[in-house]
Amino acid sequence: MAHYRVSSEVENIMNRDRSHRKNEEEDEEEALKLAAMEKLQRLPTYDRARKAVLKGITGGFKEIDMKDLGLAERRELFDRVMTMDDEDWHGEYLRRLKSRFDRVSLHLPTIEVRFEDLNVTAEAYAGSKTVPTVLNSYVNLLKGIGTKIRVLPDRKKRISILNDVSGIIKPGRLTLLLGPPGSGKSTLLKALSGKTETGLRSTGKVTYNGHELHEFVPERTAGYIDQYDVHLPDLTVRETLKFSAKCQGVGTGYDMLAELLRREKDLNIKPDPYLDALMKASVIKGHKEYVVTDYVLKVLGLEICADTIVGNHMKRGISGGQKKRVTTGEMLVGPVGAFFMDNISDGLDSSTTFQIVKSIKQMIHVFDKTALISLLQPPPETFELFDDVIILGEGHIVYQGPREDVLEFFEFMGFKCPERKGIADYLQEILSKKDQEQYWANPELPYRYVTAKKFEEGFKIHHFGRAMRSQLATPFDRLKNHRAALTRTTYGASKLELLKACLERESILMKRNLRTFVLKSLQLIINAILIGVVFWQQKNYPSTVEDGIIYMGAIYLEVQMIVFSGFFELPMTIDKLPVFYKQRHFSFYPSWAFSLPTSIITFPLSFVEVFIVVLITYFTIGYDLTVPSFLKHYLVLALCGQMSYGLFRCIAAVTRNHVVSNTMGCLAVMWLMTFSGYVLSRNQVHKWLTWAYWTSPMMYIQTAVSVNEFRSESWKDGLGVAVLKSRGFFVETYWYWIGLLALILSTILSNIITSLCLAFLKQYGISKTAVLPDEREEADSNNTTGRDYTGTTMERFFDRVVTTRTCNDKKLRIPFKPLYMTFENITYSVDTPKEMKEKGIRENKLVLLNGLSGAFRPGVLTALMGVSGAGKTTLMDVLAGRKNTGYIQGEIYVSGFPKKQDSFARVSGYCEQSDIHSPLLTVYESLLYSAWLRLPPDIDTHTRELFIEEVMELIELKALREMLVGYVGISGLSTEQRKRMTIAVELVANPSILFMDEPTSGLDARAAAIVMRTVRNTVDTGRTVVCTIHQPSIDIFESFDELFLLTRGGEEIYVGPIGHHSSQLIEYFEGIRGVGKIKEGYNPATWALEVTTRAQEDVLGVTFAQVYKKSNLYRRNKDLIKELNNIPPHAQDIHFSTKYSQSYLSQFQACLWKQHKSYWRNVPYNAVRFSFGAAVGIMYGIIFWSLGKRKGTRQDIFNSVGAMSTVVGFLSSQSAATVRPVVIAERTVFYREAGAGMYSALPYAFSQVIIEIPYTMAQACIYGVIVYGMIGYEWTASKFFLNIFFTFISILYSIYTGIMVISVSPNQEIASILNGVISTSWNVFSGFTIPRPRMHVWLRWFTYVCPGWWGLYGLTIAQYGDVETRLDTGETVVEFMKNYYGYEYNFLWVVSLTLIAFSMFFVFIYAFSVKILNFQKR
Repeated sequence: MAHYRVSSEVENIMNRDRSHRKNEEEDEEEALKLAAMEKLQRLPTYDRARKAVLKGITGGFKEIDMKDLGLAERRELFDRVMTMDDEDWHGEYLRRLKSRFDRVSLHLPTIEVRFEDLNVTAEAYAGSKTVPTVLNSYVNLLKGIGTKIRVLPDRKKRISILNDVSGIIKPGRLTLLLGPPGSGKSTLLKALSGKTETGLRSTGKVTYNGHELHEFVPERTAGYIDQYDVHLPDLTVRETLKFSAKCQGVGTGYDMLAELLRREKDLNIKPDPYLDALMKASVIKGHKEYVVTDYVLKVLGLEICADTIVGNHMKRGISGGQKKRVTTGEMLVGPVGAFFMDNISDGLDSSTTFQIVKSIKQMIHVFDKTALISLLQPPPETFELFDDVIILGEGHIVYQGPREDVLEFFEFMGFKCPERKGIADYLQEILSKKDQEQYWANPELPYRYVTAKKFEEGFKIHHFGRAMRSQLATPFDRLKNHRAALTRTTYGASKLELLKACLERESILMKRNLRTFVLKSLQLIINAILIGVVFWQQKNYPSTVEDGIIYMGAIYLEVQMIVFSGFFELPMTIDKLPVFYKQRHFSFYPSWAFSLPTSIITFPLSFVEVFIVVLITYFTIGYDLTVPSFLKHYLVLALCGQMSYGLFRCIAAVTRNHVVSNTMGCLAVMWLMTFSGYVLSRNQVHKWLTWAYWTSPMMYIQTAVSVNEFRSESWKDGLGVAVLKSRGFFVETYWYWIGLLALILSTILSNIITSLCLAFLKQYGISKTAVLPDEREEADSNNTTGRDYTGTTMERFFDRVVTTRTCNDKKLRIPFKPLYMTFENITYSVDTPKEMKEKGIRENKLVLLNGLSGAFRPGVLTALMGVSGAGKTTLMDVLAGRKNTGYIQGEIYVSGFPKKQDSFARVSGYCEQSDIHSPLLTVYESLLYSAWLRLPPDIDTHTRELFIEEVMELIELKALREMLVGYVGISGLSTEQRKRMTIAVELVANPSILFMDEPTSGLDARAAAIVMRTVRNTVDTGRTVVCTIHQPSIDIFESFDELFLLTRGGEEIYVGPIGHHSSQLIEYFEGIRGVGKIKEGYNPATWALEVTTRAQEDVLGVTFAQVYKKSNLYRRNKDLIKELNNIPPHAQDIHFSTKYSQSYLSQFQACLWKQHKSYWRNVPYNAVRFSFGAAVGIMYGIIFWSLGKRKGTRQDIFNSVGAMSTVVGFLSSQSAATVRPVVIAERTVFYREAGAGMYSALPYAFSQVIIEIPYTMAQACIYGVIVYGMIGYEWTASKFFLNIFFTFISILYSIYTGIMVISVSPNQEIASILNGVISTSWNVFSGFTIPRPRMHVWLRWFTYVCPGWWGLYGLTIAQYGDVETRLDTGETVVEFMKNYYGYEYNFLWVVSLTLIAFSMFFVFIYAFSVKILNFQKR
């Protein structure tokens, strides 16, 4: 015992000694720090702003230049200043920053946004004109012209979106914007941020600190965060935010810092060196983007996926909730002073939403910034974070004022919010005609529906409204405007820095798409080899002009090949345009900074590609073997490549649409090639068309290369000059340099036009859904029983025993078999991404789901919940059988039997988060299509239609039945309408098991209530339903029976019943040591997420996954799984006699019906192709006017065959190119529908090829009739119809080729490259540039497998195969056809059958590829 006391005393003495030494060390460190800071304080302000004092390796403090700050130093600063172990680290950091400014009385800029009498209206067509079809597109065009010239009346209806709204968004106060869908929230946010939409008319006034929008640059003063997440899928999260930070710059941050340092020096104030260094790093160019990006990644909880690509529907990337945070982060990394955020919580769990809004609130309060945030379903705890609320209804401001006073106003209007009802939900439901009556609380007056207009009038006479008008009546004192508050410069950085940022981004994108560029280079090499082989040493013994013309054909094909190689720029450019338009609005960079980097990046690649091509073709064909000729030849073709890239980028910028750009690209190539001087010689061009000849860059390229070759020493005795003159080319050698100069000028011109189009043209097809007032009323009044389902408790909320509902339930019952699902030890892992390995992660596999077990039963509604990235959607994909990548382990059973995917797809439904549907069907047609293919065949048509009507009534879609689904973010249904339709599409399939991925995401409280009421009713019929949820209200959360709660890492932490008022869930977690009690009225879902975070685990010293696995609840679940897996006697596995619900013939009929509807409404494809056919027909009719009547010389025949070659070459290429975007757009829908077991791949594929036949016939007739008459071919019935037939079959097999190519390609870029190889090979062997008899014997066989050769054969021989007219050479036309081209008239039927066989072969390859290939990565 004595020994123990002595030891204890010794230990105490040693501890005191250590503490004393530690204090001395700290004092010494503090002295060194102060000395270093004093030295820094003596520097001039400019130098002091660029230097900092940091601790060196040896322990002392030293002065460093901020430009030398490395990654390690930045991370040390970040960690020292922001204490990550503190829950309020963000608020503490902001307060430290603000304290530094306050100490020197330096006021930060603030912005007060006012809007007065703001009106926004739109004009829209009503009636049948609103649904686009091929026919009414032309009718509308004619009517539009008639309206413009005042011949016809304007039939557009004016729709009011915002009606005389006025208000103030104050700095330092966080304002929430609430309102039902269609109330005008997005329009108000855009109007206040200065983002004016094309097609909308606005009146009224918006001011910032008393300054109107034209007095400064609102795009850089305010940041609008869109509800749609538009990002480049190949960039990582960190790269996306860093690029945004670079473009937005530091604003006035550097000037404010300089002023701060000056005042601190005057007052002899020494700041904390680490905070000082971090502040300097955040405003110094070159460091700001790294520091701010890391900071925002931390605030938004994106660190875990910082180095993962964003991805899209075809590339696996981050989750939907993480994408939403990236969209928010793009603005937070910039220096804007006012934020207008549109639905930033979509896809986020309630806990994450709370944390993000809390962080934004801290920023708003500390720095007096301005923010207006729109949220759809704010949980109570998030709602309470806001200072002010604006409620919008039908374009009227119903209330604007303090959050805590909002209930008082509605009580003034006669309404009262029930207990245990979320205030935000109440505020949105009270505007609904269906839900309003239940909140009426004035017994003295009978209830009458109060419109938004009446609420607005009530607000104006309320003291809140009078106070608001009084404030608006007092103008803002412009003298109080801080000089740094409003931005007056267009861009956030110098133009050179912006160009560097865009160049760096473009190089990253090129690196990520390196495979595409390699394949494109390979395409050129293969084509070069083809040309080289076909024209192998054609010039060995040139003795005639005819030999020279054949040789000139090689030059023509070589140039054509290089021009076509730029075609892949079309899809690559258009795919990036949505991001460009978003960033253009924010003034990230000038348009030329977007387009120029692409030219710079592709410049060396193009020169290398062309060099390889020239090496192959120059010596195999046998061009002039002198160094100057070789270099001049290479230089022209290299510049030709640049011209081609610039031209196609220009076309993409002008058209802004995949289908239209492919059409216009082909039209441009046809113009270039036709006026190249080879297809039609210069002396054959009509005088009124000489302008086209002189403006064609191809003429200058062909002339330059031809002059370089034919004026060389290889062509002696004037033969080269004779060859040039025979085709009308210039013979002077200086034409080489003229051609070179013309190429350079045309390339520059293309890039200038590209930049101008990018700067001034709006995004293609932007048109939002506009619901007319009468349609709104219909939507509101459609289901008169709706008020019975939204009450103070879930018993009222889901009251299904009222008379009307009982009657509805008895209307129709389609039989189904209740099924349950169990799964044990489910583990899912993927290969570790390369980006994560580069960051030091050594594991080869990334585990996303870790040993999950559970059971889903009939009549039990299960919620699958967890923070973003916990694996909710991943688990659903695994259970539903939708994963096609990664590694799955574990066991899945359906009613005790091992799951078989084919039969499981028949009895299950999956509402995906992404809402993928065919855009050109109406809502009703989409439901009809789903029911047609998925309900049992014994259900008759009448019963099926009745069932669809009931589902539409249940989901409240009747008012939208004739509305097109449209394209996400561009046209058609809104987000919440699309979500409801997704659910309806699955419900009409009458599934036994239904998976729903975030069915309430993107919906307001009322729409979410409708959806969950439907889900609850579905469960109560005996179905098994599992829903992932992110931020449910208390009402919605407690409508679930059981909860499957996941945490990060894909581990389960609670699987069991929720209980009445969430009692069992609360009891479980409150029973864990250290977990705090839930507050009265707090949302249990939010509370469960908050108390189970990783940070909480660290504080409590527990792992919730391990706690669960040791609990009685875990053992009960294991016993339940075991019990359910015991198959009862006489039980039978799910079995169907056929794999699909419908026969193959019915599948084909349904798919063909959908294709017919879609094609008739696909104006950009079919109306444009008809217009293109007419335009090309007229163009070639004018160019080759009456040439068909001339049959006196070989040149006449050559010209006529050249005209026919346009069908085989250019028109066919255009058809193959334009069909690709149509097929690939529908392919994503096909993956969803095929995954749901709706149909086999073969009926789908055959419907796609069959629907093309009538449209192709129409195109062939339009083109053929025009060309046939204008060129002047012989008017006999047989020749006319044969010409139409061969035109039709040539276009058709080309379309089938395009469809086939896209079916074997993962994206449009690869398809474009493959199509380029095929098109070039067909052009080479078509027989136009080098007829079959002039080919080497060992190559002639290839013409038999070249459809282009057969197509030109058919067109030519049908017209000239029986013409006995003699030519100037003495031979008849028939003899010339046989001797020169190798064509014989009696082979006409063989040609016809062969072309049909080619078409059938391409269809077979397409169908086979669709069946076995899947490019979707899930």
